[in-house]
Amino acid sequence: MRIVGVMAALLVGGINVASSQVVTSNSDEPTLYKYCQQYQTLYTKIREQSITPDSARQQFSAIMKGLQERFRSSETIPSDSLQRDSLRRTGTYFSFPIRGYTTSAIGGTHGEGYRATGFDLFDHNVRGSHPAQDIFIVDRNQDTVDDRTGKPVDILAMTSGLVLAVETDWHPGSEYRGGNWIWVYDPILHGLFYYAHNNKVEIAPGQWVQAGQKLGEMGRSGFNAYKTRSPTHLHLMYLQIQPSGLPLPLNTYPWLLTAKLSK
Repeated sequence: MRIVGVMAALLVGGINVASSQVVTSNSDEPTLYKYCQQYQTLYTKIREQSITPDSARQQFSAIMKGLQERFRSSETIPSDSLQRDSLRRTGTYFSFPIRGYTTSAIGGTHGEGYRATGFDLFDHNVRGSHPAQDIFIVDRNQDTVDDRTGKPVDILAMTSGLVLAVETDWHPGSEYRGGNWIWVYDPILHGLFYYAHNNKVEIAPGQWVQAGQKLGEMGRSGFNAYKTRSPTHLHLMYLQIQPSGLPLPLNTYPWLLTAKLSK
């Protein structure tokens, strides 16, 4: 898409962010990479419960509002909800996030594994919700290799966006639930995609990724995902950022049904 192509030329291309690669703005404002650093630090604090939920909400809101303002100066960003809705309905905006698989790999019959009630990103003591779609591969022996191909399975970016934060140091025995995760900010949708339980992460904060680009390889990382009772899968969550700067989970199932498939 022309919009995404022009954006990629304007925005960051890697972890070493040059001034010519970001949207120009007041020099006193944080760079895009600085926002990535802030988000990485904040989410780590939330996970480790070293910050109160109220403080976490305030910091999260400030980061999201700052990111939106940084991208808003680009004429390539749709400015209203009608334009964004039009993009979502084209059938070309989304890429299916697992290479070589189709919508039949989505958990449940009609994506009913999605349960957003009670979700709170900022309080890890709150449990019981599942505001995500789990997408499974054929891996009966749970070695994170596709039984059909004998190869690892690529995790792909569902849309183009800015890699905000990653975790790459999960190990068996860790109580962290998401394992090796990836957060990507989509400035057109003004929302966050979260890809969890990866084995390998092959991108870094500050990097711009295109829809369909490889982010990493599927794994079984995470406190529950590592257990034998859990089939090998990708945990895919999307959070829509509200005017307040706070997140609201949305069900990606309709988007997955229209997403482009990758062989």
